Amino acid sequence: MDREVGTQEPDAGEIRLVIAASSAGTLFEWYDFFIYGTLAPFIAAAFFPSDNATLSLLLTWAGFAIGFGFRPLGAVLFGYWGDRLGRKYTFLVTVVLMGIATAGVGLIPSEETIGLAAPVIIILLRIAQGLALGGEYGGAATYVAEHSPPEKRGFYTGFIQASVVAGFVLSVAVVLACRALIPADAFASWGWRVPFWLSIALLAISLWMRLKLNESPVFRAMKAEGRTSANPFVESFTYPGNKRRILVALFGVTCGLTITFYTAVFASLSFLKGPMRVTDNVAEVLVGIGALASVGTLVWFGRLSDRIGRRKPILWGYVAAIVLLFPLFWGLAALANPELARAQRDHPVTLAGPGCEYDPLASQQAAECARLMASLTDRGIPYDAEPAGALAIRFGDESISLAATGNLPLVERELTARGFIGPDQVPPPANMVGIVLIVFVLGALTGATFGPVAALLTEMFPARIRYSSMSIPYHIGAGYFGGFLPLISAYIVARTGDLLAGLWYTFILLVVAFVVAWSGLPKGPPRDFVEVD
Repeated sequence: MDREVGTQEPDAGEIRLVIAASSAGTLFEWYDFFIYGTLAPFIAAAFFPSDNATLSLLLTWAGFAIGFGFRPLGAVLFGYWGDRLGRKYTFLVTVVLMGIATAGVGLIPSEETIGLAAPVIIILLRIAQGLALGGEYGGAATYVAEHSPPEKRGFYTGFIQASVVAGFVLSVAVVLACRALIPADAFASWGWRVPFWLSIALLAISLWMRLKLNESPVFRAMKAEGRTSANPFVESFTYPGNKRRILVALFGVTCGLTITFYTAVFASLSFLKGPMRVTDNVAEVLVGIGALASVGTLVWFGRLSDRIGRRKPILWGYVAAIVLLFPLFWGLAALANPELARAQRDHPVTLAGPGCEYDPLASQQAAECARLMASLTDRGIPYDAEPAGALAIRFGDESISLAATGNLPLVERELTARGFIGPDQVPPPANMVGIVLIVFVLGALTGATFGPVAALLTEMFPARIRYSSMSIPYHIGAGYFGGFLPLISAYIVARTGDLLAGLWYTFILLVVAFVVAWSGLPKGPPRDFVEVD
């Protein structure tokens, strides 16, 4: 057995360039990917219109999820070439593909103009984005890790991890700037496309920075000695012990960190803008500030893992997320819209009658009770439903009989009178501070579970198949567990009428991730992978 191939340590100037170029490129790629989620309501209106608002949003989140679903294929394709041809040129290709696909989303005419071709093209562009992102992260993380001295690997790769969160913050900041500069009607009509067009400028910056980089010293040494893999994909599953390591990386690492991250940013933003009825600009500013404040925690936990090992911060983050998940969102609800929270507490809504079976995927509901359930879901109003002989709506103990059809105006008046329906809210200043703190805590949980991961994954796998071996489980976990989180959570909420029911998806997977990480991650201080000859 011998230690991982290495070469002369890069000087400080080269390390700074490596970190800056890799992190900036990763930031821009994640901006490109996240801008779709940040502008989901406008994409729904332009490309997935429907009389059922919930169905329209679910279709949009399905398009979001499809991009994630193709990330594992991107990991296989680009991981293969990254281990065969080199780290640098492979993630040059990924950044070009991502930039072109993202700009394309902003150029496609709406469904009203070109019909079904519009959503089909959007789905194809999301697939291209997913393929690009599948190759990006593994390349950037591997590239930085292979330039880093072992005692600073967590610290240096922490900047790659932080750039993922920073990509989300950049997407929110660009949307806010466009809203401020473009009148509201124009933004809804065409202005929402501008953030997609900006990806061309970001692509140019990324290419300029990455073309200045040299190939990884570890890869150069392997290539000079003829030690590169003939088929990295096959060897990833045949190398001794690698299948177990891939499973641990999938269920114990990427599953947990991804759902923590997407719950922290997308779930909190959707919750504030949707059922809590906080104005879009205010919600985006609050979540953006909280997420930005948490960016440093990813670097801090990465650096901490250099001293105490990679396993401990990740396990700490999982435990804290399991304990705090529901309380943090209860706090968001109480702070974001106190009047609505009071109405939900004092006047719990129950629909009773025949046909109280709501199908979120149907464009039209068959029964009147189901149509009322759809209306409540679209407005983000929590409710219970139960079968009964006659149709009625209850507010606590007070019951109001309803006719067979045409009840929506009456129900809306009763909901308005009790504080369920009203204008979008701007929370009081003290409450806004509280919301930012909650988002920061959610972001810090992401920092603990995500910050050490690039270093951990590069140390878990042999150098000659590292790009493939770490990318495959990472993007399967991120693509399916995390990418489908908005869609699955929204569907659970729509089916149950409980605004926080979607959090159970996050909770259950966090428990699974903790158990696998606790039993499968290497203990002790960080150490390089020792290869088998």
